[in-house]
Amino acid sequence: MLSDAPLSIESREGKASGTRVFHLTGPITLPNVFALQSELRNGEPPQVSILDLAGVPYMDSAGMGAIVNYYTHCERKGSHLIVAAVSNRVMELFTLTKVNKIIPMAATVAEAEARA
Repeated sequence: MLSDAPLSIESREGKASGTRVFHLTGPITLPNVFALQSELRNGEPPQVSILDLAGVPYMDSAGMGAIVNYYTHCERKGSHLIVAAVSNRVMELFTLTKVNKIIPMAATVAEAEARA
């Protein structure tokens, strides 16, 4: 089942100083949320976090909650979050919940890094 598939999280330094790109592959669902939250909150947030969702085919409400939670965490710490490369299916959830009006979105990681 798709929602039971593992979530792979790779983190790398972004092109701009103080930027970190989190490349996610797999569904962001309840079984994977705790690993995602642990990875994102490992230490102080960078000045700019970019969540690369190009490899995310599906996300449920728990996954959306984890992203919104990380966004508020970043804002409280004075840093920023940009969500990039969102598939059409996942974008439907962002649009339905209107989260796309709150969290900055970019079509590609390159575009997000250019804004950082």
